[in-house]
Amino acid sequence: MRKVLLAALLAAISIPAPAQSWRSLEKKLARQPELSGSDAVVLLDSTGVRFKDSGSGSFDIRQVIKIQTKAGALAHRVLKYDYDPLTALAVFEEIKVYKADGSVKDIDLKTVCDYAAPARAIYWGARQIMAEVGALDPGDVIDYRINKKGFTYALLTSFPDEDERFIPPMRGNFYDIVPFWVTYPTVSKVYTLDVPRDKDVQYEFYQGECHSSTRVDGDRKLLSFSVSDARPFKREPNMVDLFDVAPKLMLSSTDRWEDKSKWFSGVNEDYGSFVETPEVEKKVREILKGVTNEDRKIWLLNHWVADYMRYSGISMGEGEGYTLHNAKMNFTDRCGVCKDKASMLVTMLRVAGFEAHPAMTMAGSRIESIPADHFNHCVVVVKRSSGVYEPLDPTWVPFTRENWSSAEQQQNYLPGLPEGSPLLLTPVSAPENHYLRLSIKTVLDKDGNLTGEYTVTAEGQSDASVRNPFTKGYVANWQKAMENEILSIDPEAKMISVNYGKTPDYYLDAPIKITAKFSIPSYAVKTADGALLYKPVSGRLYNRVKTFLRVNTSIPEREFGFKDSCSRLVEANENVTVPKGMCLASGSEGSASSDAADFTGKISGKGNTVNISSSIALKKRVYEAEDYPGFKKAVDGWKSVEENTIVIK
Repeated sequence: MRKVLLAALLAAISIPAPAQSWRSLEKKLARQPELSGSDAVVLLDSTGVRFKDSGSGSFDIRQVIKIQTKAGALAHRVLKYDYDPLTALAVFEEIKVYKADGSVKDIDLKTVCDYAAPARAIYWGARQIMAEVGALDPGDVIDYRINKKGFTYALLTSFPDEDERFIPPMRGNFYDIVPFWVTYPTVSKVYTLDVPRDKDVQYEFYQGECHSSTRVDGDRKLLSFSVSDARPFKREPNMVDLFDVAPKLMLSSTDRWEDKSKWFSGVNEDYGSFVETPEVEKKVREILKGVTNEDRKIWLLNHWVADYMRYSGISMGEGEGYTLHNAKMNFTDRCGVCKDKASMLVTMLRVAGFEAHPAMTMAGSRIESIPADHFNHCVVVVKRSSGVYEPLDPTWVPFTRENWSSAEQQQNYLPGLPEGSPLLLTPVSAPENHYLRLSIKTVLDKDGNLTGEYTVTAEGQSDASVRNPFTKGYVANWQKAMENEILSIDPEAKMISVNYGKTPDYYLDAPIKITAKFSIPSYAVKTADGALLYKPVSGRLYNRVKTFLRVNTSIPEREFGFKDSCSRLVEANENVTVPKGMCLASGSEGSASSDAADFTGKISGKGNTVNISSSIALKKRVYEAEDYPGFKKAVDGWKSVEENTIVIK
């Protein structure tokens, strides 16, 4: 239930002060013998935040960890904490180790190191403070404190003084997203927020319960939240992100998403992110020469940005965050991260006469109704002639036929519109938009040797997966890529020939179509009584596209939602000519239908011909737990046909 500064809805609690002894928590741990086998136990995990009128926050972080095994000692011999120096400062204030023998070891803070954090693809100068506490023994207790000031994201601007860089872009507004799940058993987890009395903060605790209270002291208010005896969160294979199922606290002083939308629009328009240049105008005219169709114009501009701007996040200004780099920089450098690609596309669309705006989204997890800034990705919306805004993502669609990657369906996004926008959700893409079709003809001789050919056609995300070796590999490696696909059927398989049709790397105007001929010696196993054991070829081809096979269906039921990579339709039809005088021993067929997935499959024979056909439609990317029975039945049905061993007698 949402709470807007409601006082003491649940039992009031006393918040552990920084100097509080952890001995009482250790005594509480002693009364829980079931935790004795854990490598470590967190006695106290406390974060206290003091919020200033500017929006900047001061964070006091305290961790008290009891080591219980050698493995726990090894895992905690070095303490690490990440921060971004553009917008925050973090330092260790105190580190003590209470040894099991009763002695106390103070770690010299002069030995603390501040290193560049490991980075890949985005190089914005993130830092990591690290402190080595040395050898630990079971029974030791680590007690350390970190002070941090600042916020998570930065505004691309200059800073008139040092403290200005710690003020968030939406000045005067505060937000925080606090995971309340734990890695180790935790006796007490506490979060407090100290804010000016006249500052309204809305908050909600999701997917669990906590003790909460609000206290007023003069011109300040203290909001406190705590959980006792927390346990590591149960995980399931292929489950949705922990933010979507595990306990979390979200707070924000922003009233509505519409306010954030207006601000995001204004800060970029004021900065001049989308000011066109003569060079950009010339390129747009070149790309759209002779093109009059609206769909084609949008596709060409979206894919020029997708294909010709390299993804590489170097620091290209005083800060990185909500303000998008301008068109001059992006067009000159031809590289950047999602926001740079989005900025370039918005500018080019506007040059072409479209109304376009940037949008924020969260790839990987859900965004809640509380307007806390749960974003990690930047995209674009363009207004069609119908008046409807359409989302575009030049970051996720290089060399694909889609404008918006359907690997992002069922994903929240917030357009930055001058008039403001509510939080939106991308729709489900129909399975037939992402079909994979396999048509296979094979001939089997009496010794089990197999010759045949297959034709693969695909669309949408399936097309992108089939096309991947050609768009991301050199032409010289295409042959090897096709040989590897044949070898997925059998390690003795040999490719005879391949017909790529139109060039498969850049020709995106039509779904991909490839035909390959192959042979496999001794593919079918010959039994003592002369029968042949045959595995469907279709069950082994392009399994990287059949992402539903990665979802573990061996577990009988699920408590949490789960994810596939995309909705999808897979159809396979395999015709096998067997030696004269032989036939299929027995056929089978089955079907399943639900809101989550549909399946039909059949193994049949007529004379010396065997036919294996199957079709599965996966209807979502993100599934609820209640979808699992229908999903499981369809996938298991597919496996019963495509992974079956067929007896030819």
